[in-house]
Amino acid sequence: MAAIGTTEQPLRVAIVGSGPAGFYAAGHLLKSKSHPDLCVQVDMFDRLPTPWGLVRAGVAPDHPNIKAVSRVYEKTAEHPEFRFYGNVELGRDLFREDLADRYHAVIYAVGAQTDRRMGIPGEDLPGSWAATDFVAWYNGHPDYRDLEFDLSAERAVVVGNGNVAADVARMLALTREELAETDVADHALEVLAESNVTEIVVLGRRGPAQAAFTNPELLELGEMTDADVFVDPGDAELDPLSKAFIESEAAHATARKNVDILSGYAAQEPLGKRRRIVLRFLVSPVEIRGENRVEGIRIVHNELVEDDTGAVRARATDVTEELDCGLVFRSIGYRGTRIEGVPFDESSCVIPNDRGRVLERTGEYAVGWIKRGPTGIIGTNKRDAQETVDVLLEDLDAGNLQAPSAPDRDSLDALLAERQPEAVSYAGWQAVDRAEREAGEPHGRPRVKLCSIEELLEAAKAATPAP
Repeated sequence: MAAIGTTEQPLRVAIVGSGPAGFYAAGHLLKSKSHPDLCVQVDMFDRLPTPWGLVRAGVAPDHPNIKAVSRVYEKTAEHPEFRFYGNVELGRDLFREDLADRYHAVIYAVGAQTDRRMGIPGEDLPGSWAATDFVAWYNGHPDYRDLEFDLSAERAVVVGNGNVAADVARMLALTREELAETDVADHALEVLAESNVTEIVVLGRRGPAQAAFTNPELLELGEMTDADVFVDPGDAELDPLSKAFIESEAAHATARKNVDILSGYAAQEPLGKRRRIVLRFLVSPVEIRGENRVEGIRIVHNELVEDDTGAVRARATDVTEELDCGLVFRSIGYRGTRIEGVPFDESSCVIPNDRGRVLERTGEYAVGWIKRGPTGIIGTNKRDAQETVDVLLEDLDAGNLQAPSAPDRDSLDALLAERQPEAVSYAGWQAVDRAEREAGEPHGRPRVKLCSIEELLEAAKAATPAP
C-alpha cells in the first residue's frame, strides 16, 4: 500500500468551517514548508453557501480594508487540490462518521457561534440584544435577516469594551451617506439611516488600562462625521493598580496607547455634532428595567482589586446609577457550541485539545476560536492554524491518522448528490460574488449582498451547468 501523502494515496483532510482559521489551515497544508513533496487534498465544508466566516458576516461594513484579507483565502481556493462545499452542514447533510470514512484527518474550524449572556434581570426584554445578533443582521447573515431592530429610542447602551462593542457604537452613529458607501445589508441600511439614536453609551466593567479595544478601533470613534466622543476626565484617570500596570513591563503597547487616546478624548471639547458616543469605565449592568420593553438600565460602580493570582479584577461598590435607554446591546464575548459526537469543554466552550490535537481522538483537530476561545484578531488565526497543521503532520509522520474506508472525492460527491444536491462549489460562490459586485457597482458600493439562502443558491446556479 502506498504511503499517505503520495500521488498514489493523497493525504485527505476535511475542514469544517470556512472562516479565517479554516482557510489559514488549508493554506498551510497545501503549501507545507516542512513537507514540500506532500500530496494533500483539502475539502472544506460550510453550512452557508458563502465562505469567509466572520470576514463576511462579522467585520463591520465600513471596514473594507479588513475584508480585503479574503484575497489571501482566494489564492488558497485556487489550488487545484482544494474544494469548497457550501450549504453543507455537519449534523444535517454529513455526519462525523461520514468524514471518518473519507478522510485521514478532520479539522474543526467552526468558531464560536453564540454570545455570552450577562445573567441579569430584564436581559430578555424586547430591546435587549446580543451584539452578535445586530452585527449578523447588518452584515446580511441569512439566519438574521428577518430580525427587527427598533431604533426609535434616543439612547442606546452597549455593554462591553472590545472591538465588537466599538463596531456597534460606530454603526449606530454613521450617517446615511457613510452607510450608503458600504456593503451593509439593504434591509439594515434604511433602518440604520432613519435611526433616532443620538447617544450611545459604552460600558466597561474595568478601567481604561484594561479596555480590550485595539488602537485603530478606538481612534476611529473620534473620526466620526457626525458624532462626538465623550470621556469624563474622572473616568480617564487611572487608579493606583492601573497606573502601576501601565508603567510596568507587563503592559502591552496597545494598552498604553489606549490610555493615551482616552485621555485625549477626555481633554477635548465636544464639537456639537448630532450624535455622541460616551465611553464609561468601572461600571457594570445589574438590571435592565422595563415593563414590556427596555426602558432603562441600572448599573453599579466598580473598583479595581488584585486577586490572589495578581490579576486585576472589578469589584462592585455600593454606588448604583440608573440610565434611561431604549436599547441594550451586550458585547461581552462569544461562546463555542458543541458539535455532535465531538468532545466539548462546557466551562471554556472549546473542543479540548493539545496544540490543536483533539484529546483522546485520532485524526481530529481544532483550529481558531473553537480551539483557543474567542481571543485575538483575524491575523492571530494564521499562527494558530500553523500550530494545528504542524501537529497534524507530526501525526502523519508517526502513522497516527484515521484509516478511511473510502478516501476519494468520488465517494464524497456521490454521498452529497444524495444528501445535499444543492451543495455550492467554489465556482458557485464566485457566481454569487460576481452577482453581488455587479449589483453594487451602479450605486458606488462594493457589493449588494444577497441575504437569503434561496437568493444565494439561485445566484450560485449561474456557475452550475444544466444537467
